[in-house]
Amino acid sequence: MTTANVAEIKTHFSNYLKMVMNGEPVEVCKRNVAVARMVPVASKPINKTRLGCGKGSVKINGDITESAIEDSAWDMLSGADS
Repeated sequence: MTTANVAEIKTHFSNYLKMVMNGEPVEVCKRNVAVARMVPVASKPINKTRLGCGKGSVKINGDITESAIEDSAWDMLSGADS
């Protein structure tokens, strides 16, 4: 593990950040006393969902293009007087 004082890290932050990104932890010291540790963050898992993976998993009953409400009920919903 690399150890560096705050002033050194401030001056060369990008170099220490590259070290952390490559998996090496860096211990941050203030007056040669460890106060923090920079470690890489666990990366998010890659989405491995494939297009069409759920094909055949849904069963549709009836005609999905048919209205769910009867034609006579539409007048009632619109508030029109018949």
